[in-house]
Amino acid sequence: MGLLRELIKGLRVTGGHLFEDAVTIKYPDEFRQKPQRFHGRHVLNRYPDGMEKCIGCELCAGACPARCIHVRGADNPIEAPVSPGERFGFVYEINMLRCIFCALCVEACPTEAITMTHLFEMSPTNRQDGIYTKDELLMRADGSVPHMFDEDPYADFTELDVADGWMRATAPAGSADYEGVQMWQATAGPASWDPEPTQDERDA
Repeated sequence: MGLLRELIKGLRVTGGHLFEDAVTIKYPDEFRQKPQRFHGRHVLNRYPDGMEKCIGCELCAGACPARCIHVRGADNPIEAPVSPGERFGFVYEINMLRCIFCALCVEACPTEAITMTHLFEMSPTNRQDGIYTKDELLMRADGSVPHMFDEDPYADFTELDVADGWMRATAPAGSADYEGVQMWQATAGPASWDPEPTQDERDA
C-alpha cells in the first residue's frame, strides 16, 4: 500500500509538469544567448588594417596554468611585415584538451591579441584535432572567426562569432572614472566600438 502511495505521488509530480511550457531550446537550430564575458574558444585578433596583433612575446604561454599554449616569435620581414612591431607570432598553438578556459592568457597579453569568443563547438574525433594552430585561431581579414563547422552549409554561427566580447565587457574595470572612455583597441570585426555609456545614460 505504501509503495502504491509513493508511486501515485511521483506520477502527480510528473503530471503536473507535463503540460507546462518547455524550458529547453531546440539545439542546434537555436543557440542560447551568451553573455559578453563567456569564455569560449580563443581567437588571435587583427587590427582594422589587417595587421596581426600578436607580437610573439610568449607572455600568454607563461601565464597559462595548464601549460597548453605554445608560442614562438619571429622577426618581422621588412618587405612585408605581419605585425606593427619588430616580431610576430610565427607559431601559435593551443591544446584545447588541456585548456581550462580561465582567460589568464587574455589578461597577460599586452596587445589584446588573444581574446575569448562565444564559440563552444569543439568536439574533435581525434586528439590531434584538439590542438588548434594559428590557421584555426587567427581572425580572418574581415573580422570573422574560423571554426570547425565552416564547411557545413547549414551551420549559422553569426551570433556566436564574437571575438571581442570579453575585452569590451571587462575594459573599464568597473571604475566610474572611465565611463564614456573606450579602453580597448579596435579589431577588424564588425562590432560596435562605442565607449561604455555613463551611469546617467544607462539609467535613462
